[in-house]
Amino acid sequence: MDDDAFLAYVADRLSGLPGVQAVTLGGSRAEGTNRPDSDWDFSIYYRGHFDPQTLRDIGWAGEVFEVGGWSEGVFNSGAWLEVDGRRTDVHYRDLDVVDQEITASQEGRFSIEPLMFHLAGLPSYLVLAELSAKRVLHGALPTPGYPAALRQRATEVWWRRADATFGYARSYYAPQGRLTQCAGLVAQAAAQSAHAVLAARGEWITNEKNLLTRAGLRSVDEFIAAARPDPDALRHVVDSTRAACLEAIQKARG
Repeated sequence: MDDDAFLAYVADRLSGLPGVQAVTLGGSRAEGTNRPDSDWDFSIYYRGHFDPQTLRDIGWAGEVFEVGGWSEGVFNSGAWLEVDGRRTDVHYRDLDVVDQEITASQEGRFSIEPLMFHLAGLPSYLVLAELSAKRVLHGALPTPGYPAALRQRATEVWWRRADATFGYARSYYAPQGRLTQCAGLVAQAAAQSAHAVLAARGEWITNEKNLLTRAGLRSVDEFIAAARPDPDALRHVVDSTRAACLEAIQKARG
């Protein structure tokens, strides 16, 4: 089937699952930045309860995880599937949690969840970022704005984390010439700083894939590439990266 028929087919099957009130297409396919081999990212929005067994019962090949299988927070779980020969991800989104995060964001409140393959972790306002970039295939969903309170608070929180990470790398790993640990913390701090930059601008981001690019911090690649297991060289990497990140945040703040 062609892409339009595929979208209609998947949306129809997902929207028919008990408890599901909305279905969206997300990721690069929704943004129009996909490659021919990009996967398909769907989200199902449910209220109250969702039983993953109902998704398994559709019969699509792949692995369906229990609710809470990936995280105890907003990024609670999903499925990795193959549908009509296409790599297809399905994410579970609890509408009660979405409502809570909308309220929290208006008060400048959020949490940061550790998640596999993410350097900085994911902010709980991820679910609002997804709504801003969604393509609704079934049902109706809000499109939250970026509240001023969240812009201020998120910028402060992310930079505080980044600055502490830079400080630890400089004080404990650089003096010992511990290249891997030092470079790892610099990369983590750069990702944290990039979140601060986007928060200061009031720009949503749904994952870390384009985080440094969006924040204008691709120069960090050059700093890390020049790292050597030498104390002076590593201190230079830390200091140069921190300076670039701080400058980007200050510019974003205006």
